[in-house]
Formats: sequence, structure tokens, C-alpha cells
Amino acid sequence: MKLLESREDIEFLVNSFYKKVAKDETIGFFFTDIAKVNWDHHLPKMYSFWESLLFGQASYKGNPMAMHFPVNEKVAIEKPHFAHWIKLWTE
Repeated sequence: MKLLESREDIEFLVNSFYKKVAKDETIGFFFTDIAKVNWDHHLPKMYSFWESLLFGQASYKGNPMAMHFPVNEKVAIEKPHFAHWIKLWTE
């Protein structure tokens, strides 16, 4: 696996991950059916989130936990869901 060295690397990783997530039988419905994610809006936020965390850039503005609470109110995001998210991320 290549080291993440740039925003372009982050974009590749995030895009690859969310392509899997969107069609995943275990957690995909959170994104497609519950949150009805607009990928054109969501993905750039994820690039900035990871860029801020990994490279210390102040490009992300927002509260990621606050964005998940409304989804969790509709359908609980449980430990097995998060474990599956982690599995997909680490792949």
C-alpha cells in the first residue's frame, strides 16, 4: 500500500472506500436510504476531514459527530455496523 502523501492520495482512498460502502449490504443503506448522501457534497468534506487529520491542514470545517446523530435517530448505528465500516476502511 502506498503512503498517503497528498490530498490526491486522500481523494483516491476516500473515493475507493465510498464506492465499496455505497453498495455494501451491511452498511450501504445508511448512506443511500437513511442519510440519502449527496456524494458530490459529501466526498469533498471527507477529503478535507482526512487532510486536516493527517496533514494538519485546517481545510475541514464542521462537526462530524453532529452529522451522524440524525442518522442514528432514524436507525441505530450499532457496534457491528461500525466494525464493518472499519473492516471496509482497512481493506
